[in-house]
Amino acid sequence: MSKKRAFRVSPLIIWLSSISLGLLASVPKIAEHHFNAREALVNTVITAVFALFVWYYNIYTLPTYSKRDIYRGISVTRLLQSLILGIGVMLLLAFAQQMLVETLSFGPVMLMVEVRGIFINLMFYMFLHLLYQNYQNQRVSIELERTKSDNLGAQYELLKQQINPHFLFNSLNTLKTMIEVNDKQSVDFVLKLSEFYRFTLESRKLDLIHLSEELEIISAYMFLLKARFEDGIHMKTDIPPAYNNSMIPPFTLQLLIENCVKHNVVSLEEPLEIRLYVEKDFIVAENDLQPKMESEVSMHVGLSNISERYHHLLDKEVIIEATDKVFKVKLPVIYEHTDY
Repeated sequence: MSKKRAFRVSPLIIWLSSISLGLLASVPKIAEHHFNAREALVNTVITAVFALFVWYYNIYTLPTYSKRDIYRGISVTRLLQSLILGIGVMLLLAFAQQMLVETLSFGPVMLMVEVRGIFINLMFYMFLHLLYQNYQNQRVSIELERTKSDNLGAQYELLKQQINPHFLFNSLNTLKTMIEVNDKQSVDFVLKLSEFYRFTLESRKLDLIHLSEELEIISAYMFLLKARFEDGIHMKTDIPPAYNNSMIPPFTLQLLIENCVKHNVVSLEEPLEIRLYVEKDFIVAENDLQPKMESEVSMHVGLSNISERYHHLLDKEVIIEATDKVFKVKLPVIYEHTDY
């Protein structure tokens, strides 16, 4: 119904074009040597009435068009339906003309009226189709601009979360402690930190990356978290290799793991368990709920960001499930050749 209200043709255009066609149809009658005013007037009215019928019938049936029909071109089926109905209506108008002007020869008049009706029907149908197609193209352009704007905003929020100053501060503090105690893994820590931020720089301009690349990001990120929390955090990944070539918005899983650490207790006494696995056609990130006593105020920017990216890029919804013990985020599997 919203489409029907949104698309409209000015009544002034409809009535002026119909009356103008009626007058044009009567020009040959006016030019005749034996001019018959009654005959010219009836001819004008009948043509104008038929033009009005064609206008409003085609406008009324516009809501039955789908975007697919518009992009494929003119619907032959609907055009034939309009022509057949128009022939029937014009036949009734020809009878009315014969009753109003009895001196006319019905056969030639009916033939002339029907040909005129088909011409008017074709002309208005084509014109209205072009108007509607232009309207749909404008709507698509506006939607694309809106999506682009929303996606740029989402990318900005994502970038701000990727280069989290708290994470960098905590990582540098961890590195400082490792160096002070001569931890042999300090060099590996520096390499993983460098690798993580290299991934950030390389992926920030991409809409989607392969899941295998995202898992590499997770591997580097978890190494940094393990260096900080040791056995206070564990992650089990059970994603079959067959899904490695599927697509995912960059840093999606990293943001989910970051949220887990942000909102849950992570300690040797209460290790945080995180699980990544596949359930039907979803990549699932699941963690045990053990909320902090004084949890940080959540603006839900991370989850909102992920949901917006899936919705705007692929028109797919992220599913969030929470119980007293477990928190799950289900990400639709994106297949490169069918979804994107």
